[in-house]
Formats: sequence, C-alpha cells, structure tokens
Amino acid sequence: MKKAFSILLAAVLILSLTGTALAKDYSGYTIRIYSNSNSTERTTWLKQAAAAAGFTISLDDNSVISGDTAAIQAANENKDGDVLFGLNETRWSQVVNGGYENLKLVEWTPSWAADVGAYAYPGQAYGLVIQNVLMLYRNDDLGTKGEKLSFKHWADIVDCGYTWYRQGKVGGTTNSNINSAMLYAFVDPASPAGGISLDGWKTLWKYCENGIFTGDNYGFDALNRGDVQVSTFYSSSLYGKIDAAAEGSANPLKGALEPENWALVDIEDGTYYIAEYIGILDKQNRTEEQTEAVKAFAEWFGSAELQAEWGEEFDSYPCNVKAADMLYPDGIPAIYQLKNFALAPVEGTDMNYAEYVAAHSSQWTNIMTNLGFYWADAGSAVKEPAWDTLDWATLTQKK
Repeated sequence: MKKAFSILLAAVLILSLTGTALAKDYSGYTIRIYSNSNSTERTTWLKQAAAAAGFTISLDDNSVISGDTAAIQAANENKDGDVLFGLNETRWSQVVNGGYENLKLVEWTPSWAADVGAYAYPGQAYGLVIQNVLMLYRNDDLGTKGEKLSFKHWADIVDCGYTWYRQGKVGGTTNSNINSAMLYAFVDPASPAGGISLDGWKTLWKYCENGIFTGDNYGFDALNRGDVQVSTFYSSSLYGKIDAAAEGSANPLKGALEPENWALVDIEDGTYYIAEYIGILDKQNRTEEQTEAVKAFAEWFGSAELQAEWGEEFDSYPCNVKAADMLYPDGIPAIYQLKNFALAPVEGTDMNYAEYVAAHSSQWTNIMTNLGFYWADAGSAVKEPAWDTLDWATLTQKK
C-alpha cells in the first residue's frame, strides 16, 4: 500500500473512533471475544483500537487459543462468549445450524449488512474478510523458464512436470482449504469415501507422495528460496511476504503488484475462498444494556472504516465493498479476482461447495489421518493403500 494512503486512512479511522467514543462509552462492560484471527499483533491492535472507541474487550491471543477448532471448542465449553469472529464457512454453518450445544446466535442485522453481499448468514453472522488459497509458480530460471502454467483443476499439479511444495500435516485451516481445492474436481455425493470419488483420494495421495515438504509452515518460503517450482499459499499475507522476500532468500521472489519472476497458476476452476464472519453469541444472564454494548462493538468492528484499517494493517481483503474501495482505489488485486468455486452449487445436492465441505470435512480429516497422509519425514512415508479393499465406513470415523 502507498504510504500516503495509509496516512489518509489512519486519519479517517481516528475521526471515526473519536465520533464513536463521543457518542457513548461502553467500556464498563468487558466484551468476551473468541477468535482464531488472534495473532499477538492482531489481538494487541484490536484491544487498543477498541479502547479508543469506548469498548473494553477480552481476547486471547494464539499462545492461548490457536486455530479455528480450538477457538470454537473454547467458546462452546466456556459458555462465556459475547462475540465470535473469524473462522470460516465450515465452522459458521455448523454454528448457525446448531452444531455446538452451547453456541447460539443473537438475531442481529448491522447497518452495513448490505455491503458484504453474499458473505452473510442473514440475521446471524456477517462477513469481515475474504481469503483464498493460491497456487504460485516461479517463471524464472529456478522455475518454468518463462513457460506459463495453466490447469483445469487444482489437482492437475500432480502431472505438471515441475516440483511442488506440499504441507507436512493434515490439520490447519490453510491446509484444509488446500485439500478442499484439490478435491473439488472429484466431488461424488454417492461415494462412501466422504463424498469424494476414489480417483480423488488417489490423486491427493500422489500430490502428497511426490510433493516436497521442506519443514516450512507454509509454501511461500520454499518457493522463495527456489527449493520448489510450484507452491501454495494463502492470499492475505502474500504481498507483505513478497515485499520482505529478500530477507529469506538469495534468489527471492520479486515484485508484488507487477510480478517479475513469479505468477499465479491459471486454473480454470478458480480457487477456494473462505470468508471470516462475525456473530453475536446469546450469552446467559447478559443484561439488555450489556447486549447493547456487544452489538455496538460488532457494528463498529465490521464498519467500512475499521475494516479498511484492519485490512491495511494486516494485509487482508474486506468483505465490505466500501472498505475494499477505500483500500484499493485503483482496482481489485489480481489474487482476489479469481473465480470462487466455494459458492458453486454441487450437482445432486442442495448445497454449494463450501457447505459440502462443511458437511464432509470431519470425514476427510479422518480419512487422511487414518491412511497416513502428509507425513513430515520422507523416511517415515507409509505405503500407498490398496484402494480397492478399503473399508470407508471405518476410515471416515475417528480412530
């Protein structure tokens, strides 16, 4: 982002916060928040910004709660939450549909609800930021040497002829989203293998078996060093990582808005997007005045001005179109113009693909865990399963 724009945006935010703080001080009630979007930097920033706007919040950083599973389980077990934000459609559809015993949402429609478009569970939860998974490749001498990579499906990477990075564990939000992208071409609602065809699991195994795990948390660093030619990463931190690429490599990726030695793989299907949402939890024994404070916080946090500042600070793309216009006056970045198959309808069902993932994600995790996908150490790789003899009724359950 341009420094001048950052200064202007900061000025707009200060005016917004000042106005909110003068309108009413809600700081007498501590708003308990659960989230997986809780790095130390995000947590510290939000507490300070909320305090300036007249709110007191309690939010654990990721040294206490790490990941969407931990966040949602803690909220369900502790029963003390006022606000839930972050997560993605998989978790939110479970919350909205009553999948967690102690988590119910307050009926609520913020003033900016229309500005988030399709990223809403009307009356219950509304989108904050959009993120997707990306497939990148080097097009320099450490990569394709100028050849353009174009696939029909994400899974075509297994036959691309180049080296690729793959993750080293089954769990994790980004890893799960990559798997969702890889399995999209193999949806089969009639399949006992978690609603995915046998060819899908064979292809994902090939992706794991022939891919390279370098010990990095995500695929950017391996691509940046030139250890692999093709890799995967998540959108929200990409440009920031490229800006600092030279710090971690003698042969770094260069350029951000105008790539010099890397590009996005052109995938006909598009990519798998997730949106992070915010909803207000129905907390027992909370007074009307306290609930008013919680609603005011959620209204403030999802506003265009605040989400533009959040996006500027943490390199994320807002669901709120007014915030996006503030962040990107010159147009939407290429990484957010990709086709979104998360919202594509799944033939033979009444679900879109994000809902289909939510319905089958636990089965997919169990299958991959039970069969030994994504070993971190190549020396401990397990033998490829005898696919035609597998008992899927057992494999889709926890060990």
